[in-house]
Amino acid sequence: MALHLTVDVRAATPPYEQIRSQIATYVHSGVLAEGARLPTMRALAADLGVATGTVARAYAELEAAGLVASRRRTGTVVTGGAAVPAPAEQRVRALAAELARTAQEDGVDPEAVLAAVRAALLAAAPR
Repeated sequence: MALHLTVDVRAATPPYEQIRSQIATYVHSGVLAEGARLPTMRALAADLGVATGTVARAYAELEAAGLVASRRRTGTVVTGGAAVPAPAEQRVRALAAELARTAQEDGVDPEAVLAAVRAALLAAAPR
């Protein structure tokens, strides 16, 4: 499965934390199952336009949290299983799935959908 990770270098959150958080979310949600291989540090760094050390730090933090393990011949693999989501998270996931279906049926570009969701989250954020 190809991961869809993004890094916003203008964000207050450091790039390694953005990477760590996105991968952890994939693991916790079950999108990345136990045994799934992550991209090599170099490949992911090149894809995201960040330094290899940035990805290395994200992977190290994921390993410290018990979500992944680095192995010589197989690379970095997922070791942590999916947690059962809370009811509120289940509701949000159901709504997200409905949004994705509607957008696809209506021919809306996925990047436009993501931009709309990001804008809605920013607008709803407490000030």
